[in-house]
Amino acid sequence: MRAMVLQSPGSPLRSRELPDPVPGPGQALLRVRACAVCRTDLHIVDGELPPSRLPLVPGHEIVGEVIASAGRFAPGTRVGVPWLGWTCGACPYCDSDRENLCERARFTGYDLDGGYAELVTADERYCFPVPDDYSDLQAAPLLCAGLIGYRALGMAADARAVGLYGFGAAAHIVCQVAAGRGQTVFALTRPGDAPAQELARSLGAAWAGGTDTGPPDELDAAIIFAPAGDLVPVALGHVRKGGVVVCAGIHMSDIPSFPYALLWGERVLRSVANLTRADGEGFLRLAPLVPVRTEVEAVPLERANEALARLRSGDVRGALVLVP
Repeated sequence: MRAMVLQSPGSPLRSRELPDPVPGPGQALLRVRACAVCRTDLHIVDGELPPSRLPLVPGHEIVGEVIASAGRFAPGTRVGVPWLGWTCGACPYCDSDRENLCERARFTGYDLDGGYAELVTADERYCFPVPDDYSDLQAAPLLCAGLIGYRALGMAADARAVGLYGFGAAAHIVCQVAAGRGQTVFALTRPGDAPAQELARSLGAAWAGGTDTGPPDELDAAIIFAPAGDLVPVALGHVRKGGVVVCAGIHMSDIPSFPYALLWGERVLRSVANLTRADGEGFLRLAPLVPVRTEVEAVPLERANEALARLRSGDVRGALVLVP
């Protein structure tokens, strides 16, 4: 099979012919139909999240067609493969419905070869049937950008006014869910990013502007998708007493020191770690009902380095999706 392979962090992916993967017990073999490009992929390729193994095939927002199954899926079934690829099922976290925190968890495109390839194997327990309402391209970003955003929004479920900091793949999905719930959404982008601000307003945001100006009203909750630690004190300064600031990325630059007064007043600062299968099932039931629409652009698999470079520079509207 053909795959884009990371040989060493900080170097471009290389196109290679690899042996077809062989599914193990409990696994399905999938033909990859689409794989969205996530900022976490960029963190792995750039070495900000050093992978546990090399060489590695990245990619964890996979839509695939089942070729062979251990029994859960019929051949030809379309399934989605998310970031969480395996958990032990026996630790205190797994036993308390917090499998996202499993110490032995393995992640797709990080510990396990992912979807920047023509074929992939995946543990069937961690695959989701893809709603028929979505094409392969439209479904792919739901499998991480959508799932992580959904989990982050759940931490701000009672908020009337929600600020989204960084308006990329995740925020453009969460904006629709929050607006559909009747929450008032404020989108905060890079200063001067008019296309992202226009997209945010078209998806239901009541206001969109730069992080340098701030929202026009106090927020009940802020969700930070941009991997910029300096946005944490900024967001705390925009949140009213008793509000919450949720850091929704797996990697963030260092958070600068800030005065205690920004946190005082029972404000809460917390993070989101990974996802659970319950998150996936809940969000994929909800998405067609909103209905969530994803802004996507198809990119041939062999141009994965170009897609990552565009994501690195911020030259993306919605999400980029690799197609073998």
